[in-house]
Amino acid sequence: MLLLSCSRLSRGFNQGPLFRGLEIELWAHEKIGLVGPNGVGKTTLLRLLAGLEQPDDGEVRWHAGARVALLSQQPQFVVGRSLFAEALTALEPLVRAHEELVRTGEALANLTNNAPRSSLIERFERLNELLRHHNAYNVDHRVEQVLEGLGFAPSDRDRAVETFSGGQLNRLMLAKLLLAAPDVMLLDEPSNHLDFKATRWLEGYLAEQPEGMIVVSHDRYFLDRVVTGILELRAGRLSSYPGNYQTYVRLRQERHEQQVKVWEAQQDYIAKQEDYIRRVHYGQSYKQAQSRKKALEHLEIVERPLNFDTPHMHFGTVRRLGDMVLQVENLAKTYDRLLFSDLSFSLERGKRLGIMGPNGSGKTTLLRILMGQESPDEGSVQQGHLVEFGYYDQHLRVLADDIPAIRAIWPKNDPGASEQKMRDLLARFGLTGDQVNQNVGVLSGGERSRVALARLVATGFNVLVLDEPTNHLDLWACEALEEALLEFEGSAIVVSHDRYLLNRIVDLLIVLEGDGRSQVIYGNYDTYELMRAQQQAAQALTRSTRISSRTELPGGAEGNPPPKEKRRRRFPYRKVEALEADIATAEGHLRELEQLLASAQLYQDGEKVKKTIGEFEHTKGLIKALYEHWEEALDLN
Repeated sequence: MLLLSCSRLSRGFNQGPLFRGLEIELWAHEKIGLVGPNGVGKTTLLRLLAGLEQPDDGEVRWHAGARVALLSQQPQFVVGRSLFAEALTALEPLVRAHEELVRTGEALANLTNNAPRSSLIERFERLNELLRHHNAYNVDHRVEQVLEGLGFAPSDRDRAVETFSGGQLNRLMLAKLLLAAPDVMLLDEPSNHLDFKATRWLEGYLAEQPEGMIVVSHDRYFLDRVVTGILELRAGRLSSYPGNYQTYVRLRQERHEQQVKVWEAQQDYIAKQEDYIRRVHYGQSYKQAQSRKKALEHLEIVERPLNFDTPHMHFGTVRRLGDMVLQVENLAKTYDRLLFSDLSFSLERGKRLGIMGPNGSGKTTLLRILMGQESPDEGSVQQGHLVEFGYYDQHLRVLADDIPAIRAIWPKNDPGASEQKMRDLLARFGLTGDQVNQNVGVLSGGERSRVALARLVATGFNVLVLDEPTNHLDLWACEALEEALLEFEGSAIVVSHDRYLLNRIVDLLIVLEGDGRSQVIYGNYDTYELMRAQQQAAQALTRSTRISSRTELPGGAEGNPPPKEKRRRRFPYRKVEALEADIATAEGHLRELEQLLASAQLYQDGEKVKKTIGEFEHTKGLIKALYEHWEEALDLN
């Protein structure tokens, strides 16, 4: 089913048109990634599709009454309302429908005559079907599931919304959009403010949803896992590609190469015809020449295909270092809490180390320890022979705002440095012409990042230490940086949340879990994901075996010894098997009640309607309590 379409869509601002004549169709179940260089109008296009802005020309059509919603980047909430209550407002139509269902059931139960019974039954059936269609009998569980998936703890649910940080409020806006489940989701950088765990959850959640969606994202790994097609917005035009991001990259290159061949063939044809016309000036051949001239005048010219203006980054040659760059043994560090402990690894010359983990897990602290700028609490770091660290700070504090870009990279005490040499260096990172003389403070975030990278080259470091180097780069600059790192003759240590980059370039990956634990992965990000899946499968198997094989020992002790530190019980002691049996019975009874509520015969007896609704609500509460009891029994028995 067609959900959304637009035709001849055009939009511009004072500096000229962003795009014109765009044609888009979005069908049910389609998940489209919208990509393009910074500043081409991706966010503006989403706002037009959502109806929040009007186009200069063209129109946007929402078909079949489709509900369209755009993920807002400016949260607005009611002060004093709890996190859970605010998230629940996304399901307000369903909550109201459920309340009306209860009132209608009570009205049926209290009828004293048969006059309005048929209309009440019809209303009850309509509401019941609506709630069943949207799985709205368990709205509380749905809210809890989404909030937990996006990284909110159970203890957060009763906190007032104004006590949360800006990033957390943006996550709440995302939670509300997911819960509202509009027919068309327009998502602008949905994985911003999410850690790896929440991003993985969001990828899985979106991939399973039936709604149509258009997603703007710089997270290439995210696009690979979620989208089924790519729209590329460039130079005011849209190009469509099937498949995920990796497929798009391959098809884009193939399409460009084919377009270049077509253009070159036409250029060759035109050159030959023009040469013939120039050489022939008389006789029968002259008439042929004039005929060819007229044919050229009416020829539809193929425009020269444009590829992305990607900088050809290159870190150049560096001073050779020893075979071993770093030897780390039993490293540990604690501030107000343990960051990591017993961390050991070695980094060889020419290898690239990646470091990832949630905010506050100690990634930057680990970098400082490796570079010798900070001391560990335990363990040792041995640096190799002739190692020279070049540090890229994600906040770009090394660059002064009030000096030109060319002066920001000019190395001190280098007699071989010249203006032309510095210009050539900046050009390798995509900065040319007047840009090199502009003050750093007026450059865009991506341009400042490129200046900082060029500065590392100018100073000649042989071990690059890069802290979130892709933060301000568009997708094509990221690709250029990856190629440059793969060609780099020295070694690199990269802290990044960009899983695509980590997957392409690293040979060794350190994952800081955020709770003091860490993992050393001899491979890239895909290797880590494979190991994580294997670990989860092993844990699930162990838990299943422990549950199924638990037996009581004489004296009431169980086969597994209790943990050393127990929390206090909320529920009386019961065996896990008994609780599982009760849960199965209660869930079966709930399904029977759902079938009963869907039956027209029920509404012939008003008192039975009232009783059934009450029993349904009671059974839902019972199941919730049984699950909490079961989780406690797993931990404490």
